[in-house]
Amino acid sequence: MNSEDKQQRTPSGERRTVERLVAAWLAETERHDSAAAREARTGWERGSLSDRAAEDLATWVTARVTDTAFNEDEGPWVGADVRITPSDKDTVHDWLRAQGHAV
Repeated sequence: MNSEDKQQRTPSGERRTVERLVAAWLAETERHDSAAAREARTGWERGSLSDRAAEDLATWVTARVTDTAFNEDEGPWVGADVRITPSDKDTVHDWLRAQGHAV
């Protein structure tokens, strides 16, 4: 674990990571399913995601991990508006669990 990972695992660092990734997830969801995005955004703003939204976020962050340690020849390449590391994914999953969601 490097110093950036340690900083990110502080409560404020975790919250920043979650906020950054939830914003990206909501923006992407809005482009594909505005009703689901509206429901998720309402829950997020009230401080409580629905089980469906939490499951969607957990799946999304897992699928969008962009720091895979593969090179271009090995794949997979994930194009995304935001960079998501395996540590970021773990942070979001940990946060969801702390909120009472099964991940």
